[in-house]
Amino acid sequence: QVQLVESGGGLVQPGGSLRLSCTASGSIFSTNAMGWYRQAPGKERELVAVITARGSTKYADSVKGRFTFSRDDAKNTVYLQINSLKPEDTALYYCNGGTYFSATYYPSNYWGQGTQVTVSS
Repeated sequence: QVQLVESGGGLVQPGGSLRLSCTASGSIFSTNAMGWYRQAPGKERELVAVITARGSTKYADSVKGRFTFSRDDAKNTVYLQINSLKPEDTALYYCNGGTYFSATYYPSNYWGQGTQVTVSS
């Protein structure tokens, strides 16, 4: 059974930084792409970053240049470095193990519990 556990969220001031982590149990890592999603209150969950099994990354336009997605397969962990945080980045952030094919990320049913990021002065 696959489990995903996110951590690293918190309350930060605008312009600050956080590094989110997602550690997976099971075999989800070695052959899967991974995705970070976020969901703000009253909004739909949105995909913000993808990393393929080979380490290529893709980002939503709203986070490009500020978010960096990396993976450490030896630790079964992915990281999302978030810089220059804005109030609109406030959301519950989730990781997911899925498939990336033809420029599209297909999420699996494997989700963590999320980690809250709040950006406020």
